[in-house]
Amino acid sequence: MISETAPAKINLFLHVGPARADGLHAISSLFVFAEAGDKLSAAPAQDLSLSVTGPFAGALSELPTEDNLVFKAAALLRAEFDIADGAALRLEKNLPVAAGVGGGSADAAAALRALIRLWDIEISQDALGALAFRLGADVPACLRRAPVAVAGAGEVLSLGPALPTLWACLANPGAQMPTGPVFGDFDAAHPSPPPPQTPVLRAPTYVALEAFMNASRNDLEPFAVARAPKIATVIKLLQDRPGALAARMSGSGATSFALFSSEAAAQRCAAAAAARGWWAMASRITGG
Repeated sequence: MISETAPAKINLFLHVGPARADGLHAISSLFVFAEAGDKLSAAPAQDLSLSVTGPFAGALSELPTEDNLVFKAAALLRAEFDIADGAALRLEKNLPVAAGVGGGSADAAAALRALIRLWDIEISQDALGALAFRLGADVPACLRRAPVAVAGAGEVLSLGPALPTLWACLANPGAQMPTGPVFGDFDAAHPSPPPPQTPVLRAPTYVALEAFMNASRNDLEPFAVARAPKIATVIKLLQDRPGALAARMSGSGATSFALFSSEAAAQRCAAAAAARGWWAMASRITGG
């Protein structure tokens, strides 16, 4: 059996530009990844199957198996390489669904990594990235599991900057925030947005990181907050915690994050968020 972690994705910033001819938006973002997240395993089998367990399995219980991104990734890879074997896939769903932390995309990326090993597939990084983009705009970046600068609509990737040692507290007030409607609200408010700009992290220091965060934003945050005002309450709690370097919403929401220089501060923040009845976790940032 082969196991993979599907780590939580965090957008340190997300600048959104105009919609493209394919309906996707031009973006500029810096993805970083927590060490913690969903868990995926793949074992040899005659056909493809998927079981889902974990605290957020119920949120996927009404989704047909063939519509789950993990199963779609497996079916696509199997068809592309004419694989006769199957795989018994098991997903431990620890991250909230439709939450802006790339749960489904990270799960699909983990499935691709696991099945490439299980089925002994040889594929270049460029070809794998192109295949991953067919599953979703965030999937190519989620293959990396390290800081990655994202452009295009998610298909243009480059090595992210060096970061200081970081821990994150992630918190979600229990709101699901499907991506499409939030982008629709952005489009209605910005019918002709300029191309997204990319801020520069000048050095791997905490001072430079704070300046970088102050010079950037999440363009979708105000529209997600309008749909779920509790998000603003979460961000306020996170940014007011002792030691917080920065706080904002990730992706299209509803999960928000705060960055810390120490594990203890991140853990205390997660405890404070959980005491409010929110989902929360603290984790080190990989590559930080």
